[in-house]
Amino acid sequence: MKTRAAVLVRMGEPRPYAKSRPLRIEEVLLEGPHAGEALVEVLAAGVCHSDLSVVDGTRPRVLPLVLGHEAAGVVREVGPGVVGVRPGDHVVFSYVPTCGRCSFCASGRPALCDPGSRANAAGVLLDGTTHFRDGEGRVLHHHLGVSAFSRYTVAAQESLVPVDPSVPPERAALFGCAVLTGVGAVLNTARVPPGASVAVFGLGGVGLSCLMGARVCGAWPVVAVDVVPAKLELARSLGVTHAVDARTEDPVEVIRDVTRGGADYAFESVGRPRILAQAYEATRRGGTTVSIGLPPPDEHVAIPGAGLVSDERTLRGSYMGSAVPRRDIPRFMGLHRAGLLPVDVLISRVIALEDLNDALDALARGEVVRQVVRFS
Repeated sequence: MKTRAAVLVRMGEPRPYAKSRPLRIEEVLLEGPHAGEALVEVLAAGVCHSDLSVVDGTRPRVLPLVLGHEAAGVVREVGPGVVGVRPGDHVVFSYVPTCGRCSFCASGRPALCDPGSRANAAGVLLDGTTHFRDGEGRVLHHHLGVSAFSRYTVAAQESLVPVDPSVPPERAALFGCAVLTGVGAVLNTARVPPGASVAVFGLGGVGLSCLMGARVCGAWPVVAVDVVPAKLELARSLGVTHAVDARTEDPVEVIRDVTRGGADYAFESVGRPRILAQAYEATRRGGTTVSIGLPPPDEHVAIPGAGLVSDERTLRGSYMGSAVPRRDIPRFMGLHRAGLLPVDVLISRVIALEDLNDALDALARGEVVRQVVRFS
């Protein structure tokens, strides 16, 4: 079949992307599902910093590929042996296909699935195949097993989570990355207890989701840090106790003052080692710092080694919110329906597929939280 998709051929094109047009919107060929796979009509897809990191070359991927990894859609066809979904199911995509058999899957840590990680790195589905071709028959790789910037896509059944169809698709899409990653970091990775103090550095979709997770946990106080006034206003609307503009205030000093010595938990979602070092410095003795943002592979973080030991501090990573997608996506959607995760505040604007290059510019400038491609 044919489908319209956003294809990335070269990384590192100059900005503005509205002029260099790194994403080509074109008609491509899509092969139907193999055994264990499903054809999905994508209804909505979020534009995430992880997508931007592929376009600008800081997180290299195999090219050419159909970009996009945060999405919701409807299953239209299934291949032989599919048991997890059926035609007509509304689904949210998980960007790590989980094999269910490796040591990480068996121990309840599917975000680290070895076969899933290898497939994602190679730009293929879990069975090692690809389904997209350009007009001349050349292979187009898959992005994280999803390739959401296409009206139709094929994914392994392990990448699909059935969800309540009552949640609008532009909101449902966010549960596949921003919400899963941010809320999951708080509830799963850190397991923040009620009454613990929390600081969040960086208020994109993931950071704001961290704040929502902190409120669900009953954390207090909750401090939000960013340099964009509009994002700090969004944080205030979510009920944080303090919002710190890092352009005019030292966030470490403010957090230490507000929490009387340092936060119990600090979350860094920017992906910059300097900010991660700040987040670590802002925690108290015995505190935990959680790194969520992905920095460029060649960058390193420097922290005082002695204090890591003498203060019994913890520095740890969180990938995909340490989530079990089939457990956590429906769970977090339930919290949303109960009014505890107001994810609609994350949506800055709804766009068409043809607007993607302009959307990347807005994201790079820090003007938006989440832009959502809505397929009509």
